[in-house]
Amino acid sequence: MTNQELSEKVGLSPSPCLRRLKQLESSGIITRYVALVNPDLVGLPVTAFVRIRLDQQDDRHLAEFEKAVTAFSEVMECYLMTGDADYQLRVLVSSLGAFEDFLRSKLTRIPGISEVTTSFALRPVVYKTSIPLQNGT
Repeated sequence: MTNQELSEKVGLSPSPCLRRLKQLESSGIITRYVALVNPDLVGLPVTAFVRIRLDQQDDRHLAEFEKAVTAFSEVMECYLMTGDADYQLRVLVSSLGAFEDFLRSKLTRIPGISEVTTSFALRPVVYKTSIPLQNGT
């Protein structure tokens, strides 16, 4: 939206609104702007949640895994986890066959992986991109 539209929505005049927006950007609260794309409409209807266990969890092995997985375009999110898995990935692919290719030719070729467990999403129930700010900041 334009600064004018934003200023009207939040009840500020355009100049203070733009100043606050620039402050949010420079402080790192706003890190980037994105367009949300419907994965189904661009041929990526399959969402897989992949849990990874490494055979060693020292800094070197964690860093190697993270560097490798960052390079895979199919990986939309990757989290270092507590519990049964060391990492959880959200992966988007075009088909189950494409997921198998991703798994066999990319993911399982990363050294140090001892276990891979995958669940496929049937449909999204809740999907949010906005942060739940409590104080209206």
